[in-house]
Amino acid sequence: MNRSEYEEILARAIVSEIEAQKFYRDVAGKMSDPFLKELFAGFVEEERKHEEILNGFLSAVPEKLPFEETRDYRVAETVAAPKVSADMKPAHAFALAMKKEEEAMNHYTALAEGCRDAEQKKLFLDLAAMERGHKFRMENAFVDIGYPEVW
Repeated sequence: MNRSEYEEILARAIVSEIEAQKFYRDVAGKMSDPFLKELFAGFVEEERKHEEILNGFLSAVPEKLPFEETRDYRVAETVAAPKVSADMKPAHAFALAMKKEEEAMNHYTALAEGCRDAEQKKLFLDLAAMERGHKFRMENAFVDIGYPEVW
C-alpha cells in the first residue's frame, strides 16, 4: 500500500468519526435529561479522540496499529435502534450508541472483506476492532442499566 492509499483510507475513517461527532452532538442537544445530555456529549469527545488518533496516523505511519481484538457480546444485534427523543431513557441512549458503534464496526469489516491489498485489509480490520471496543463498552453500559438484575 502506498502513502496516498493509506491517507485515503484514513481520510474516509476521519470523515466517519466527524459524522459520529455531529450525530452525538445533535442527540445531546435534544436531550432534556442532564445525565443523557452529558452522556452523549461524552460520546462526542470519544469520537473526537478517535479523529485525533486517525489524524496522528496520517502524520506518522506506524509499523503496527495499536488496537487489540475485543470481546463482542453481540447485544447490539438483538436490539433495535431507538428513536432520538428529549425524554429518552438511559437504556435507550446506550442502545442507540451501541447500534451506531455496531454500524461503524460493520462498515470497516465490510471494507476489509472486499479489500485485496493485505495492508489495507489489516488497517480496516484494526479500525473495526477499535469500533468493536466502543460497542463492547456501550453493550456493558446497556446491560448494566437495562438489566440491573444481572448485577
